[in-house]
Amino acid sequence: MTLSKDTVLDILRQIQDPFSKKDIISAEIVRALTVEGNDVRFVMEVEAQQGLAMESVRKTAVEALEKLPEVGNISALITAHSNQAPPPDLKQSGAKRPPAKGPQKIAGVKKIIAIASGKGGVGKSTVSSNLAVALAAEGKRVGLLDADVYGPSQPRMMGISGKPASPDGKIILPLENHGVTMMSIGLMVKEGEAVIWRGPMLIGALTQLLMQVQWGELDVLLVDLPPGTGDVQLTLTQKAKIDGAIIVSTPQDVALLDARKALDMFRKTGTKVLGMIENMSTHICSECGHEEHIFGHGGMRAEAKQFDFPFLGEVPLHINIRLGGDSGVPIVVSAPESGQAMAFKKIAKDLIENGVI
Repeated sequence: MTLSKDTVLDILRQIQDPFSKKDIISAEIVRALTVEGNDVRFVMEVEAQQGLAMESVRKTAVEALEKLPEVGNISALITAHSNQAPPPDLKQSGAKRPPAKGPQKIAGVKKIIAIASGKGGVGKSTVSSNLAVALAAEGKRVGLLDADVYGPSQPRMMGISGKPASPDGKIILPLENHGVTMMSIGLMVKEGEAVIWRGPMLIGALTQLLMQVQWGELDVLLVDLPPGTGDVQLTLTQKAKIDGAIIVSTPQDVALLDARKALDMFRKTGTKVLGMIENMSTHICSECGHEEHIFGHGGMRAEAKQFDFPFLGEVPLHINIRLGGDSGVPIVVSAPESGQAMAFKKIAKDLIENGVI
Protein backbone atom coordinates (compact mmCIF):
# COMPACT_ATOMS: atom_id res chain seq x y z
CA MET A 1 0.00 0.00 0.00
CA THR A 2 1.38 3.40 -1.01
CA LEU A 3 1.54 6.13 1.59
CA SER A 4 -0.28 9.34 0.64
CA LYS A 5 0.78 12.88 1.43
CA ASP A 6 -2.66 13.57 2.93
CA THR A 7 -2.14 10.75 5.44
CA VAL A 8 1.18 12.25 6.50
CA LEU A 9 -0.39 15.71 6.83
CA ASP A 10 -3.18 14.29 9.00
CA ILE A 11 -0.60 12.77 11.37
CA LEU A 12 1.47 15.95 11.55
CA ARG A 13 -1.64 18.02 12.28
CA GLN A 14 -1.90 16.09 15.53
CA ILE A 15 1.50 17.37 16.68
CA GLN A 16 1.37 20.63 18.63
CA ASP A 17 3.83 23.50 18.49
CA PRO A 18 4.40 24.41 22.16
CA PHE A 19 5.09 28.04 21.28
CA SER A 20 2.18 28.99 19.03
CA LYS A 21 -0.19 26.35 20.50
CA LYS A 22 -1.14 25.45 16.93
CA ASP A 23 -0.38 22.20 15.18
CA ILE A 24 2.94 22.21 13.32
CA ILE A 25 1.21 22.32 9.93
CA SER A 26 -1.04 25.29 10.78
CA ALA A 27 1.94 27.02 12.41
CA GLU A 28 3.77 26.66 9.05
CA ILE A 29 6.73 24.99 10.72
CA VAL A 30 6.83 22.02 8.36
CA ARG A 31 8.54 22.86 5.05
CA ALA A 32 9.55 20.96 1.91
CA LEU A 33 7.35 17.96 2.77
CA THR A 34 7.71 15.20 0.20
CA VAL A 35 6.30 11.69 0.13
CA GLU A 36 8.08 9.51 -2.41
CA GLY A 37 6.77 5.97 -2.48
CA ASN A 38 6.55 5.27 1.24
CA ASP A 39 9.47 7.50 2.23
CA VAL A 40 8.78 10.78 4.02
CA ARG A 41 11.06 13.83 4.13
CA PHE A 42 10.46 17.25 5.61
CA VAL A 43 12.20 20.15 7.31
CA MET A 44 11.02 21.95 10.46
CA GLU A 45 11.89 25.65 10.24
CA VAL A 46 12.00 27.27 13.68
CA GLU A 47 13.51 30.29 15.42
CA ALA A 48 17.05 29.88 16.76
CA GLN A 49 16.02 30.10 20.41
CA GLN A 50 13.42 27.35 19.87
CA GLY A 51 15.81 24.82 18.35
CA LEU A 52 16.44 22.66 21.42
CA ALA A 53 12.81 22.66 22.57
CA MET A 54 11.57 21.71 19.10
CA GLU A 55 13.84 18.66 18.96
CA SER A 56 11.35 16.80 21.17
CA VAL A 57 8.55 17.88 18.81
CA ARG A 58 10.53 16.51 15.86
CA LYS A 59 10.98 13.18 17.65
CA THR A 60 7.26 13.03 18.47
CA ALA A 61 6.39 13.64 14.83
CA VAL A 62 8.77 10.91 13.66
CA GLU A 63 7.44 8.43 16.23
CA ALA A 64 3.86 9.16 15.17
CA LEU A 65 4.70 8.58 11.51
CA GLU A 66 6.57 5.36 12.34
CA LYS A 67 3.31 3.89 13.63
CA LEU A 68 1.91 3.93 10.09
CA PRO A 69 2.26 0.33 8.82
CA GLU A 70 3.07 1.42 5.27
CA VAL A 71 5.68 4.09 6.09
CA GLY A 72 9.27 3.63 4.88
CA ASN A 73 12.27 5.81 5.70
CA ILE A 74 11.63 9.07 7.50
CA SER A 75 13.97 12.07 7.23
CA ALA A 76 13.01 14.99 9.46
CA LEU A 77 15.52 17.81 9.92
CA ILE A 78 15.39 21.00 11.98
CA THR A 79 16.71 24.26 10.59
CA ALA A 80 16.84 27.11 13.09
CA HIS A 81 17.32 30.77 12.32
CA SER A 82 16.69 34.17 13.78
CA ASN A 83 15.21 37.09 11.86
CA GLN A 84 16.69 39.71 14.14
CA ALA A 85 19.86 40.44 16.07
CA PRO A 86 19.84 39.42 19.75
CA PRO A 87 18.90 42.20 22.18
CA PRO A 88 21.73 43.90 24.08
CA ASP A 89 22.66 42.41 27.44
CA LEU A 90 21.58 45.26 29.68
CA LYS A 91 22.14 43.31 32.91
CA GLN A 92 25.83 42.80 32.22
CA SER A 93 26.69 45.92 30.26
CA GLY A 94 30.12 46.14 31.86
CA ALA A 95 30.98 42.47 31.40
CA LYS A 96 32.61 40.93 28.37
CA ARG A 97 30.43 38.71 26.25
CA PRO A 98 31.74 35.24 25.47
CA PRO A 99 33.23 35.23 21.98
CA ALA A 100 30.94 34.00 19.21
CA LYS A 101 31.76 30.61 17.79
CA GLY A 102 33.90 30.94 14.70
CA PRO A 103 34.59 28.39 11.96
CA GLN A 104 34.72 24.85 13.32
CA LYS A 105 36.75 21.79 12.40
CA ILE A 106 34.82 18.77 11.19
CA ALA A 107 35.58 15.69 13.26
CA GLY A 108 37.93 13.30 11.46
CA VAL A 109 38.49 15.57 8.45
CA LYS A 110 42.09 16.73 8.03
CA LYS A 111 41.52 19.31 5.31
CA ILE A 112 38.56 21.03 3.66
CA ILE A 113 39.00 22.44 0.17
CA ALA A 114 36.30 24.36 -1.69
CA ILE A 115 35.95 24.00 -5.46
CA ALA A 116 34.45 27.26 -6.72
CA SER A 117 33.59 29.25 -9.81
CA GLY A 118 32.28 32.71 -10.44
CA LYS A 119 29.61 31.53 -12.88
CA GLY A 120 27.75 28.40 -13.85
CA GLY A 121 28.46 26.19 -16.82
CA VAL A 122 32.24 26.13 -16.54
CA GLY A 123 32.43 22.48 -15.46
CA LYS A 124 33.16 22.98 -11.77
CA SER A 125 31.15 19.91 -10.70
CA THR A 126 32.83 17.80 -13.37
CA VAL A 127 36.22 18.91 -12.10
CA SER A 128 35.15 18.21 -8.50
CA SER A 129 34.01 14.64 -9.14
CA ASN A 130 37.01 13.70 -11.28
CA LEU A 131 39.48 15.33 -8.91
CA ALA A 132 37.89 13.47 -5.97
CA VAL A 133 38.20 10.12 -7.75
CA ALA A 134 41.76 10.91 -8.89
CA LEU A 135 42.81 11.70 -5.32
CA ALA A 136 41.18 8.48 -4.09
CA ALA A 137 43.10 6.54 -6.75
CA GLU A 138 46.29 7.99 -5.25
CA GLY A 139 45.39 6.42 -1.91
CA LYS A 140 43.81 9.44 -0.23
CA ARG A 141 40.65 9.15 1.86
CA VAL A 142 38.34 11.57 0.09
CA GLY A 143 34.92 13.02 0.83
CA LEU A 144 32.82 15.06 -1.60
CA LEU A 145 30.11 17.43 -0.39
CA ASP A 146 27.73 18.69 -3.05
CA ALA A 147 26.92 22.12 -1.62
CA ASP A 148 24.87 23.24 -4.61
CA VAL A 149 21.54 22.91 -2.80
CA TYR A 150 19.46 24.38 -5.65
CA GLY A 151 21.18 22.43 -8.43
CA PRO A 152 22.81 19.28 -7.03
CA SER A 153 24.56 17.21 -9.70
CA GLN A 154 27.01 14.97 -7.84
CA PRO A 155 24.59 12.04 -7.31
CA ARG A 156 24.33 11.67 -11.10
CA MET A 157 28.03 12.36 -11.76
CA MET A 158 29.21 9.94 -9.07
CA GLY A 159 26.64 7.26 -9.93
CA ILE A 160 25.14 7.32 -6.43
CA SER A 161 21.46 6.83 -5.66
CA GLY A 162 19.39 5.88 -2.64
CA LYS A 163 18.56 7.72 0.54
CA PRO A 164 21.17 8.33 3.25
CA ALA A 165 20.31 6.62 6.53
CA SER A 166 20.06 8.34 9.90
CA PRO A 167 20.18 5.81 12.75
CA ASP A 168 19.32 8.31 15.49
CA GLY A 169 17.59 11.08 13.54
CA LYS A 170 20.61 13.34 14.02
CA ILE A 171 23.68 11.80 12.38
CA ILE A 172 23.45 11.29 8.60
CA LEU A 173 25.36 8.44 6.99
CA PRO A 174 26.84 9.40 3.60
CA LEU A 175 27.02 7.10 0.58
CA GLU A 176 30.09 5.95 -1.33
CA ASN A 177 31.18 5.09 -4.86
CA HIS A 178 34.46 5.03 -6.79
CA GLY A 179 36.32 5.17 -3.47
CA VAL A 180 34.79 8.55 -2.55
CA THR A 181 32.40 9.29 0.33
CA MET A 182 29.70 11.62 -0.95
CA MET A 183 26.77 13.60 0.42
CA SER A 184 24.29 15.80 -1.44
CA ILE A 185 20.86 17.28 -0.86
CA GLY A 186 20.10 15.64 -4.21
CA LEU A 187 20.00 12.28 -2.40
CA MET A 188 17.15 13.53 -0.23
CA VAL A 189 14.84 14.89 -2.92
CA LYS A 190 13.42 13.35 -6.06
CA GLU A 191 15.54 13.91 -9.17
CA GLY A 192 14.15 16.87 -11.07
CA GLU A 193 12.27 18.18 -8.04
CA ALA A 194 12.99 21.84 -7.25
CA VAL A 195 14.30 22.80 -3.83
CA ILE A 196 12.40 26.01 -3.10
CA TRP A 197 13.99 27.27 0.11
CA ARG A 198 14.63 30.72 1.46
CA GLY A 199 18.09 31.76 2.62
CA PRO A 200 17.72 30.66 6.28
CA MET A 201 16.56 27.18 5.29
CA LEU A 202 19.40 26.85 2.80
CA ILE A 203 21.93 27.88 5.44
CA GLY A 204 20.45 25.41 7.93
CA ALA A 205 20.56 22.57 5.42
CA LEU A 206 24.18 23.30 4.48
CA THR A 207 25.19 23.45 8.16
CA GLN A 208 23.63 20.04 8.74
CA LEU A 209 25.34 18.58 5.69
CA LEU A 210 28.65 19.86 6.99
CA MET A 211 28.37 19.10 10.69
CA GLN A 212 25.86 16.25 11.03
CA VAL A 213 27.16 13.92 8.34
CA GLN A 214 29.33 11.11 9.69
CA TRP A 215 32.25 11.70 7.32
CA GLY A 216 34.64 9.38 9.13
CA GLU A 217 38.40 9.75 8.81
CA LEU A 218 39.21 11.77 5.68
CA ASP A 219 42.42 13.23 4.31
CA VAL A 220 40.38 15.82 2.45
CA LEU A 221 36.77 16.91 2.02
CA LEU A 222 36.13 18.59 -1.33
CA VAL A 223 33.17 20.96 -1.28
CA ASP A 224 31.55 21.48 -4.68
CA LEU A 225 30.16 25.00 -4.29
CA PRO A 226 27.37 26.52 -6.38
CA PRO A 227 28.41 29.28 -8.78
CA GLY A 228 28.53 32.83 -7.52
CA THR A 229 29.31 34.52 -4.21
CA GLY A 230 26.15 34.07 -2.17
CA ASP A 231 24.77 32.47 1.00
CA VAL A 232 26.37 29.05 0.55
CA GLN A 233 29.88 30.42 0.05
CA LEU A 234 29.60 32.77 3.02
CA THR A 235 28.09 30.09 5.25
CA LEU A 236 30.87 27.66 4.41
CA THR A 237 33.61 30.12 5.33
CA GLN A 238 31.81 31.11 8.54
CA LYS A 239 30.88 27.62 9.76
CA ALA A 240 33.86 25.46 8.77
CA LYS A 241 37.62 25.92 8.85
CA ILE A 242 38.47 25.97 5.15
CA ASP A 243 42.05 25.14 4.23
CA GLY A 244 41.73 26.75 0.84
CA ALA A 245 39.83 27.10 -2.41
CA ILE A 246 40.41 26.07 -6.01
CA ILE A 247 38.90 28.28 -8.72
CA VAL A 248 37.61 26.70 -11.94
CA SER A 249 36.87 28.67 -15.10
CA THR A 250 36.91 28.40 -18.85
CA PRO A 251 39.35 30.72 -20.65
CA GLN A 252 36.46 32.78 -22.01
CA ASP A 253 36.63 36.46 -21.07
CA VAL A 254 33.10 36.52 -19.60
CA ALA A 255 33.88 33.52 -17.38
CA LEU A 256 37.16 35.06 -16.26
CA LEU A 257 35.37 38.24 -15.18
CA ASP A 258 33.23 36.18 -12.81
CA ALA A 259 36.22 34.12 -11.69
CA ARG A 260 37.79 37.35 -10.45
CA LYS A 261 34.69 37.93 -8.31
CA ALA A 262 35.17 34.51 -6.72
CA LEU A 263 38.81 35.38 -6.06
CA ASP A 264 37.77 38.66 -4.46
CA MET A 265 35.19 36.89 -2.26
CA PHE A 266 37.77 34.46 -0.89
CA ARG A 267 40.21 37.31 -0.32
CA LYS A 268 37.59 39.21 1.69
CA THR A 269 36.70 36.13 3.76
CA GLY A 270 40.35 35.34 4.47
CA THR A 271 40.31 32.06 2.55
CA LYS A 272 43.55 31.01 0.85
CA VAL A 273 43.33 30.39 -2.90
CA LEU A 274 45.25 27.17 -3.59
CA GLY A 275 45.22 27.46 -7.34
CA MET A 276 43.29 27.83 -10.56
CA ILE A 277 42.16 25.30 -13.17
CA GLU A 278 41.32 26.10 -16.78
CA ASN A 279 38.51 23.79 -17.93
CA MET A 280 37.46 23.31 -21.56
CA SER A 281 40.89 24.64 -22.43
CA THR A 282 41.15 23.09 -25.87
CA HIS A 283 39.24 20.75 -28.18
CA ILE A 284 40.75 18.19 -30.52
CA CYS A 285 38.48 16.90 -33.27
CA SER A 286 38.00 13.14 -32.97
CA GLU A 287 37.74 12.84 -36.76
CA CYS A 288 40.67 14.89 -38.10
CA GLY A 289 42.77 15.67 -35.03
CA HIS A 290 42.52 19.43 -35.51
CA GLU A 291 43.01 21.36 -32.28
CA GLU A 292 40.65 24.26 -31.71
CA HIS A 293 40.38 26.70 -28.80
CA ILE A 294 36.60 27.13 -28.72
CA PHE A 295 36.54 29.27 -25.57
CA GLY A 296 39.96 30.83 -26.05
CA HIS A 297 43.12 29.53 -24.42
CA GLY A 298 45.49 30.48 -21.64
CA GLY A 299 43.18 32.92 -19.91
CA MET A 300 43.28 31.16 -16.55
CA ARG A 301 47.04 30.76 -16.69
CA ALA A 302 47.37 34.50 -17.29
CA GLU A 303 44.96 35.23 -14.40
CA ALA A 304 46.97 33.00 -12.06
CA LYS A 305 50.18 34.77 -13.05
CA GLN A 306 48.63 38.21 -12.60
CA PHE A 307 47.34 37.45 -9.09
CA ASP A 308 50.31 35.27 -8.14
CA PHE A 309 48.30 32.07 -7.59
CA PRO A 310 49.43 28.57 -8.62
CA PHE A 311 48.14 27.44 -12.01
CA LEU A 312 47.08 23.84 -11.44
CA GLY A 313 46.46 22.73 -15.01
CA GLU A 314 44.33 22.59 -18.14
CA VAL A 315 41.46 20.19 -18.79
CA PRO A 316 40.34 19.68 -22.40
CA LEU A 317 36.82 19.86 -23.77
CA HIS A 318 35.99 16.28 -24.74
CA ILE A 319 32.79 14.32 -25.24
CA ASN A 320 34.02 11.42 -23.09
CA ILE A 321 34.29 13.69 -20.05
CA ARG A 322 30.67 14.68 -20.55
CA LEU A 323 29.55 11.09 -21.13
CA GLY A 324 31.34 10.01 -17.97
CA GLY A 325 29.51 12.61 -15.90
CA ASP A 326 26.13 11.70 -17.38
CA SER A 327 26.67 7.97 -16.80
CA GLY A 328 27.93 8.26 -13.24
CA VAL A 329 31.37 6.90 -14.12
CA PRO A 330 33.92 9.77 -14.18
CA ILE A 331 36.49 9.68 -16.98
CA VAL A 332 39.21 8.98 -14.40
CA VAL A 333 37.46 5.64 -13.76
CA SER A 334 36.08 4.80 -17.20
CA ALA A 335 39.25 5.60 -19.18
CA PRO A 336 42.08 6.09 -16.67
CA GLU A 337 44.83 6.08 -19.31
CA SER A 338 43.17 8.61 -21.62
CA GLY A 339 44.58 12.08 -22.07
CA GLN A 340 41.47 13.57 -20.48
CA ALA A 341 41.82 11.42 -17.34
CA MET A 342 45.54 12.14 -17.14
CA ALA A 343 44.80 15.87 -16.94
CA PHE A 344 42.82 15.32 -13.74
CA LYS A 345 45.30 12.80 -12.38
CA LYS A 346 48.20 15.20 -12.89
CA ILE A 347 46.40 17.91 -10.93
CA ALA A 348 45.71 15.42 -8.12
CA LYS A 349 49.33 14.24 -8.00
CA ASP A 350 50.67 17.80 -8.00
CA LEU A 351 48.38 18.74 -5.10
CA ILE A 352 49.69 15.77 -3.12
CA GLU A 353 53.35 16.33 -4.00
CA ASN A 354 53.11 20.02 -3.10
CA GLY A 355 51.66 19.18 0.29
CA VAL A 356 48.28 20.78 -0.40
CA ILE A 357 46.54 17.46 0.35
